Amino acid sequence: MGRQRVFKFKHFDVLNDKTAMKVGTDGVLLGAWCDVAGARRVLDVGTGCGVIALMVAQRNSEATILGIDIDAAGVQEAAYNFAHSPWSDRLEARLEDFNRYTAGEPLDLIVSNPPFFTNGVMPPEQARMNARHTSTLNYATLISKSRQLLSPAGILSMITPCDAHQEIVEQCAFNSLNIKRLTSVIAVDGAKPKRELWEITPARCDMAVGEIVIEKSPLQYTQEYRDLCHDFYLKF
Repeated sequence: MGRQRVFKFKHFDVLNDKTAMKVGTDGVLLGAWCDVAGARRVLDVGTGCGVIALMVAQRNSEATILGIDIDAAGVQEAAYNFAHSPWSDRLEARLEDFNRYTAGEPLDLIVSNPPFFTNGVMPPEQARMNARHTSTLNYATLISKSRQLLSPAGILSMITPCDAHQEIVEQCAFNSLNIKRLTSVIAVDGAKPKRELWEITPARCDMAVGEIVIEKSPLQYTQEYRDLCHDFYLKF
């Protein structure tokens, strides 16, 4: 296969040569932050190379995880990464559009690092456009479809830009969903947050609001970020 781009974690490796979206902070944050306790049936929407699904498998030994994507190259790499992980028997990658996805049984957890370029210039490469532009999957569809698929106590966990906040709040209200946890992500101490981590559920609940700061200063990681990602990043 020639020279390969491999991202090494503590307990698994991720090949991400061909997938449209490479391993990045957003996906790793979501994989480390999402609540996986008690989740048996998990769906990773827009799995890419499968890093979030792999993190969920590492954190929950009872979970069976399906990663779906519309990018064939991404699904191929996810399948390879799953097969070469310690949890190959609980992971599956499938070429499938979430808009058409049906589940035989209700899901306990849906995780997604969804597309978010709703405005501005679209990336030129079709695969990257599909992975990062809401022309193929928008927040309204992600939230409403998740409402249909989740069990009564199920959870949708996702990471989004802060400018999507109001739309997501409105879509949750429209679909009779509750925000259980909302965490603002601040890249460097003192900066404004640019991302938000969401935990959304059909169940009645109080909302826990918080924040996480990644760096005290450039390349000086906070202890809270180190603690969150300690089980994954080699440098922690």
